[in-house]
Amino acid sequence: MPLTMMSIGESRPIMRIGGSAQVRAHLENLGFVEGERIRVVSDISGNLIVQVKDARVSKELAVKILV
Repeated sequence: MPLTMMSIGESRPIMRIGGSAQVRAHLENLGFVEGERIRVVSDISGNLIVQVKDARVSKELAVKILV
């Protein structure tokens, strides 16, 4: 299930990171690694705020994060 399908307040482990090698490396640098728990804090103007080093990602990137 993509991260974008999670509800606000929901927490799950990251199962897989999709996308090109460059996208995966960028997300890894932000703290999005397989096995790490992620929690959706809010959805503001098409951006998700999640609790993984308090990163903010666009929905375009969030659909590549499977939980």
